[in-house]
Amino acid sequence: MLKQYETVFIATPVLSEQQMKEAVAKYTKLITDNGGEVVYEEDWGLRQLAYPIQHKTSGFYYLIQFKAEPTFVEILETQYFRDERIIRFLTVALDKDAVAYAEHRRENRGKAKAAPAAEPVAEPVAEPVAEPAAEPVVETPEAEAPAEEQTNEENA
Repeated sequence: MLKQYETVFIATPVLSEQQMKEAVAKYTKLITDNGGEVVYEEDWGLRQLAYPIQHKTSGFYYLIQFKAEPTFVEILETQYFRDERIIRFLTVALDKDAVAYAEHRRENRGKAKAAPAAEPVAEPVAEPVAEPAAEPVVETPEAEAPAEEQTNEENA
């Protein structure tokens, strides 16, 4: 029985774009060659790490959602361990609620990407509003003195 999984791996930041594409192709091919099905892929790009890993402070993040047999996860993670390009990875099994959330998230991402492709909406130009002239405020020291005395009496 196929279960749905989600794996995120962090590749070393010294890779070129072509090398990163090759790494992704290697793992998607590994999934399909072992009877799995890639459901969704997302490139998160170069991001800062929370802490240095192998003296690196950034890495290329990539997410793959796939369906496969439960025994396949061990094969995938063994390949991650053997690959020098991968500095961290995490693979989790998705329950029915997580699968529904992932589908909802993909739909919203699709809508967000489709919206900017539409005609750009021009922002309305705000007309300058003439403000009435403000009357000058005259401060009188006599008006402030009783208020200060009153607060001193309350504090005592």
